[in-house]
Amino acid sequence: PVLHGYFRSSCSWRVRIFALKGIEYDQVPVNLIKDGGQQLTEQYKTLNPMQQVPAVEMDGITLSQSLAVIQYIDETRPGPRLLPADPKKRAQVRMISDLIASGIQPLQFQNLYVIQKIGADKVQWSQHFIDRGFQLEPILKQTAGKYCVGDEISMADICLVPQVYNAEFKVDVGQYPTIKRLNQTLLEIEAFKVSHPSSQPDTPADLRA
Repeated sequence: PVLHGYFRSSCSWRVRIFALKGIEYDQVPVNLIKDGGQQLTEQYKTLNPMQQVPAVEMDGITLSQSLAVIQYIDETRPGPRLLPADPKKRAQVRMISDLIASGIQPLQFQNLYVIQKIGADKVQWSQHFIDRGFQLEPILKQTAGKYCVGDEISMADICLVPQVYNAEFKVDVGQYPTIKRLNQTLLEIEAFKVSHPSSQPDTPADLRA
């Protein structure tokens, strides 16, 4: 597989969880800032008409939405299941993943296109939608065991960690004890360490771990 992504992109980080499955892959950096945004070039538009990261080339197709990539990997590659076999738990994993990927991330100062449109009020906007989105806390209190849903790592955990990473720059995550505990537990796992923004080929030297 070839991952076209950006070190700080939370959506790209979700896909870098290839590491959980033990899958080797290549990375092609797409700098969202340099030269006005490399994702806006005609060359990249040919790969991903939505002009967003990530885009993943694998098995003769190109996929450009992180949850679709994760589910495709889970359905086609061996290794730990990222969607539980139990239908109730699987629905909970999808619910939490969708809440983060669709309900929080695009609105809370992580989506570059949204940031550019907001203007001067972007910090207040960001804090508002992080706090609103992290009302996920009572849901996780009900579903969590060691991880977001029970005691097995799932797609929900893959979505949570990048979300918390970006939120920590703007709010006190200590207000959300379940989210904080889950995040700390997950960051001890090697796959989350190697996929961290501080450890990528395009990470600037001053931000490296």
